[in-house]
Amino acid sequence: MNYKKIMEDIYWVGKVDNRKVPFHRLILERGTTYNSYLLKTKLPTVIDTVDIEFSREYMENLTKAINPEELRYIVINHVEPDHSGALPALAARAKNANIVTTELGASLLKDMYKLHNRNFIIVRDGDELDIGGKTLKFYETPYLHTEETMVTYGVEDKVLFPCDIFSTHIASNELFNDLAEDEYVEDYKTYYKLIMSPHRLKVRDMLEKIKELDIKIIAPSHGYILRHNPQEFIRIYDELSDIKEEKMDKKVVVVYSTMTGNTAKLAARLEEGLKGAGVKTTVFDLKNAELAEVREKITEADGVLIGSSTRYADMVGNTENLLKSLENEEVKGKFGAAFGSFGWSGEAIMHIEDYLRKAGFTIIDNRFILHSSGVDTQVFPLRVKFAGEEGMKLAQKAGRIFGEMVLTH
Repeated sequence: MNYKKIMEDIYWVGKVDNRKVPFHRLILERGTTYNSYLLKTKLPTVIDTVDIEFSREYMENLTKAINPEELRYIVINHVEPDHSGALPALAARAKNANIVTTELGASLLKDMYKLHNRNFIIVRDGDELDIGGKTLKFYETPYLHTEETMVTYGVEDKVLFPCDIFSTHIASNELFNDLAEDEYVEDYKTYYKLIMSPHRLKVRDMLEKIKELDIKIIAPSHGYILRHNPQEFIRIYDELSDIKEEKMDKKVVVVYSTMTGNTAKLAARLEEGLKGAGVKTTVFDLKNAELAEVREKITEADGVLIGSSTRYADMVGNTENLLKSLENEEVKGKFGAAFGSFGWSGEAIMHIEDYLRKAGFTIIDNRFILHSSGVDTQVFPLRVKFAGEEGMKLAQKAGRIFGEMVLTH
């Protein structure tokens, strides 16, 4: 199967991989597809490619549908090699094509594939591109499932090209979900749980962005093209990403000691982020709090954020007394992280982490976040110089990430 017509001027030019495929430390027992799409407009356009392993086969098949030199645009929604892998081979033949992607996507593609001399078109939320009789509209969808991702919407044809979003790992030559011979909805849900669920809040953001779109077909990059009842598959994402009432009682305690008020400002922004994630939050300033009450609240909570300013490379106030007292409490396995503002050093967060680890907390740090969700952002331990606005924004983001860890793990 070289290419297949989806609708007028839109063709599938992907690869069906019916092996048991190693993927993200899993084995895809039912295989998968790498869906690439060709829009044969006056300015012909390719949306996403295939896995790097199939670059030669991809180019042979694509050439049967169009002369690559006629291509004017190559849209890359997501730079992971199972979607962008054939880009070097395609770009070498499609010398007149502009590469369309997000700002971070362009940076990654240039470095990954040595494309620094190619022309890139950077798109942001709501940007449109005329491809000669049809319009593409773009929406950034970071962390679904990596930071640079976006989705593409064909305005006139009402087709959503969301790359990994709304995908299913099933190898099928039928391509369309209304032609599926076997059950696939559970596989669709499993894909969500394995790939998308760590980014629940980003799923909610994405659903908000596309809710006004008139979507007749969802053409993802893995598995079936959803032309039968696509709204049902959007509804499933809505349902799976919605925090149920029974989870809304998750609690996090924020505790801090501050010298000049900057660490207190961090605590306030962390609280905003936690509440934004849907977590109940209690905040204590150790200057005015009873340690017994703080300990009690921590033992009742699902996680704790402990912060301190740094003075002479050490913690301040009652921070150390509280941390020592937690060694005798039932806190094993609860989530914990450190934060603090500093002026000229900032070692307090390291001491806090050491105490939390010794008491038995599961430390939320950058390694934990990267391993569990693929988010490569330097947030914990949260170490902010003074109280600049960039640091405050980072604190709010950190609170949201910590809250999400508590809710989904």
